[in-house]
Amino acid sequence: MASAWVGDTFRIFPGKYGEDPVWGHALDLKYAEGTTPDEVFSRPTSDYQAPKMPLNAKVGEKGLHGAVWFESVYQSPKDPKILYALYHNENYPETLPFDPITGEGYKNENWPLGLTERITPAAVPRIGIMKSMDGGKSWENKGIILEDLQDRMILKPFNTSKTFAGGVGDPSAVASGDFLYIFYGEYGYPGKFDPNTYDPEKERKGQCISVARIALKDLDNPQGKAVRWNGKSFSGDWNGIGSPIPALQISLENGGGPASSPKGGFHWGPSVSWNTYLKAWVMLMGHVEGQSWVGDKVYISFNTEPDLAKGVDNWSTPQLLVEKPGRILWYPSLQPMNIPEHIDQKYTSMKLGREARLFYKFAEEGRYLSEYRIQFNLPK
Repeated sequence: MASAWVGDTFRIFPGKYGEDPVWGHALDLKYAEGTTPDEVFSRPTSDYQAPKMPLNAKVGEKGLHGAVWFESVYQSPKDPKILYALYHNENYPETLPFDPITGEGYKNENWPLGLTERITPAAVPRIGIMKSMDGGKSWENKGIILEDLQDRMILKPFNTSKTFAGGVGDPSAVASGDFLYIFYGEYGYPGKFDPNTYDPEKERKGQCISVARIALKDLDNPQGKAVRWNGKSFSGDWNGIGSPIPALQISLENGGGPASSPKGGFHWGPSVSWNTYLKAWVMLMGHVEGQSWVGDKVYISFNTEPDLAKGVDNWSTPQLLVEKPGRILWYPSLQPMNIPEHIDQKYTSMKLGREARLFYKFAEEGRYLSEYRIQFNLPK
């Protein structure tokens, strides 16, 4: 759940916007606001307001294609009304058909099945940026900054997970130094997919949670400017192959598996924040255990290197934080509380203190809620 303070007003940006031939066109990306976090999170959806959003472009034309969700919001330190939203963008061969000139888009050949119970195609996620000059009341699309191309899609008969055909998505972005670091789910094949040489273990080793970065000075013109972590440096192309963070991967011996597997076995949906009490980065993540993103657990990991340029992959082995047997938990995040420190310090989902409120979505109900508060303690 993306959140930001615009002056003394706290805003959140839930929901989905844009074209979707499987689930239907959506106009649900809205914002809620108030003077305290609890006031905002307790508002009925009837109080939410719709921002002005860019229109979807026609097939074959440049512009916004598919549907978007805002996952993180970076706020300019120069003007609190200037916001940059990192969005998760989903497309299908129907909304973004393959263009042999640019290499962008997808071919409707041996395409895997998607999330619905009907015979419908799997989506492909990408990551982009929108900019607002008025605190989130209107947005301008700045383009895609991370994507996987057709040759990395995992096709039939191997992809039976009913999740994605491949791609990158569910981003969480935090600023460190002169860069915006983008942690995201990695769902594509780590190389050119060939049904004759497909290797599920190679797929697993190239997936889970990865990271890229983009210079803050490039946010107004970000297309092609992001670079992926390749395991040693930030030098992977924005539409090329990167390397996941090893500590966040699940080994085969511990039940790990590729994203195309119906058994799951990987972490996804990172939410990263700087913790002023711990003086460390905190990451929450989901855990897929079956088809259609089934998973009833939330995990937590820590990174004690303040400068992500020096320790971007210095994360601890994820620990189980919450388990809700029989439920499906998506999109965990930490959010500020109604205490003076959080309001005075303008804490958001990207910056928090010793205490925070834990949110996640009960996917089977479509309900985003908080059942717990978290208090961190320093190791003795």
